[in-house]
Amino acid sequence: MSAVEATLAELGLSLPAVAAPLASYVPAVRSGSYVFTSGQLPLVEGKLGVTGKVGAEVTPEEAKELARTCALNALAAVKSAIGDLDKVVRVVKVVGFVASAPDFTGQPGVVNGASELLGQALGEAGVHARSAVGVAVLPLDAPVEVEIQVEVAD
Repeated sequence: MSAVEATLAELGLSLPAVAAPLASYVPAVRSGSYVFTSGQLPLVEGKLGVTGKVGAEVTPEEAKELARTCALNALAAVKSAIGDLDKVVRVVKVVGFVASAPDFTGQPGVVNGASELLGQALGEAGVHARSAVGVAVLPLDAPVEVEIQVEVAD
């Protein structure tokens, strides 16, 4: 077990199986020293437990937890590309998409769920640049989607 996975275990978490793509793409691609993940939905065992817009059917607190699940799924995708999460040098960028009710403006707080998990799991290497974007709708009517870019050691 990698040190990152041991840290996740201390948090009561484990890496899930990599989520199967919903269309024509792969979960993660390595290019040189970087791994780019596809957008990860908050799927648990292949299922979306909550749907709807944040600020309407989904509370910001629920959405923050869903963003955390997205980040965990993103780490699983990264592991599928490099084999060992201890090779992650740093999380470079996180992009979070929040399906938002028209008057909802708390996207950064929602995406904090992903950012905080990455910081807890990877320590200083989990500190990253980030965008938190409100959108009208996401695949499967998911409330949140997160993609990450990481730098990895050879």
